[in-house]
Amino acid sequence: MHPMLTTAIKAARKAGTIINRAALDLDRLTVHTKKDRDYVSEVDQTAEQVIIETLLEAYPSHGILAEETGARPAVEGQTDEYQWIIDPLDGTTNFLHGLPQYSVSIALKHKGQISQAVVYDPANNELYTASRGRGAFLNDRRLRVTKRDKLEDCLVGTGFPFREFSHVEAYINMFRDVMRRTSGIRRPGSAALDLAYVAAGRYDAFWEIGLNPWDLAAGSLLVQEAGGLVGDLAGNESWLETGNILAANPKIFSLMVQTLQPHLSPDLRS
Repeated sequence: MHPMLTTAIKAARKAGTIINRAALDLDRLTVHTKKDRDYVSEVDQTAEQVIIETLLEAYPSHGILAEETGARPAVEGQTDEYQWIIDPLDGTTNFLHGLPQYSVSIALKHKGQISQAVVYDPANNELYTASRGRGAFLNDRRLRVTKRDKLEDCLVGTGFPFREFSHVEAYINMFRDVMRRTSGIRRPGSAALDLAYVAAGRYDAFWEIGLNPWDLAAGSLLVQEAGGLVGDLAGNESWLETGNILAANPKIFSLMVQTLQPHLSPDLRS
């Protein structure tokens, strides 16, 4: 296993311990509203702090992009650009309601490419990992995306708009068509875990609009290393910049693009 992945696993497990401990006594948590319907708890902040400390203890020159504390540049003079992309608790709203569907997401970007990924589900002790070119794993079991090739047989994950509603009509139209053409849609509420589920074959596809890099970075590598495709809603490469993502097995990916494409406004295509 790559030493940087080992360090990321260590950081994710430490964060998971903090989250599991806090889940036993949710009433005592201090919670703040970042924006309308967007919450941050002391658990998010404490978990992020322990992740960053663990990563920088091993790799003090690396850069950081984290949900709660933002960006910290790499030490100047480094020839290789390394940046850790961190979501300490993806699914905070679920967590605050005692709904055990949330995750820790840690990815390493090296020279513009995601090279290492960890998504950890602390409630179920499921650890998803990937290194570029070495495959994706769930608790040491090799992952492969599904082989289904008909949309009507597929289970598809998604995420509803909850903060930014400028594309809500387009999304509802997409939702309607995917609902009509597939076996079912699920919306559990942690995008990092949703992507891990595509890698694990629990979903055949997943799509969402308006996510952040820390929601997508680790999960996207899991999908790719499990043999799946990741793109924006038009099937292109800009998903990490736009936050509009589609992930699926290769056969279903093109069918999902065909289903979503009629509803893409110009700004959703780029």
